[in-house]
Amino acid sequence: MCLAVLALNTRPDLPLLIVANRDEYHARPSAPVRPWEDPPGIYAGRDLAAGGTWLGITRQGRYGLITNYRDPAHVVPDAPSRGALVLDYLAGGDAPLDHARAVLESGGRYNGFNLIVGDASTCALAANRSGEPARLLDSGLYGLSNRLLDTAWPKLLRLRQEVGHMLRQGGQPDAGGLLDLLADRTPAPDDALPDTGVGLERERLLSPIFIAGEHYGTRCSTVIAVHADGRIRMSERRFGPGGAVEGESRWEFLRER
Repeated sequence: MCLAVLALNTRPDLPLLIVANRDEYHARPSAPVRPWEDPPGIYAGRDLAAGGTWLGITRQGRYGLITNYRDPAHVVPDAPSRGALVLDYLAGGDAPLDHARAVLESGGRYNGFNLIVGDASTCALAANRSGEPARLLDSGLYGLSNRLLDTAWPKLLRLRQEVGHMLRQGGQPDAGGLLDLLADRTPAPDDALPDTGVGLERERLLSPIFIAGEHYGTRCSTVIAVHADGRIRMSERRFGPGGAVEGESRWEFLRER
């Protein structure tokens, strides 16, 4: 996962909304969102290379997502997969903050990450490059990309603003409209680009909300909406090289108490 906006209790009828893009090399094998059989009760895509996931939710409403922290000077090639951190939470029973704290105890084994985990009561953040302890997130609208929470990168600011505008309009969240927001290919101007150590051309490629690269780019866009009446809706649109649409999935179920 490389860009996500999280609306946490911003509306009484919508306790949770997640709008996210996963950017990855197209050659890395992945499975689309579906209900898992092992472990059961999870709705998520699957990284077939390492077995974990980047974003998912359970029938009980436990959810998790992870983004990489871009720091090419400190990448460990044989570090364990960060997708396991999401899967471990979804398959387990720890409270969000307890899981986030436990993750940071061994966080030095992993390349940089930002992990958000939550349930119907609380939501917690663990970021192993922030220098800060795991913490609970208050109600609000948050953005997360490949730095720290709410780092003011142009694509994060733009997506957070557009999602906030849609939420203020009221009514049921339009999954199609939110997926369209995630398809924005507008690059940031050079003077607004971050310097994360990958060079100017790479920063330009990575600057849009949607990355339409031939070898690396946005692999899927996902919207998760949890309603106050217990309905959970999950929509995913998948892409191939150059941003070509390859498929779409939608799931809906009632949260189990």
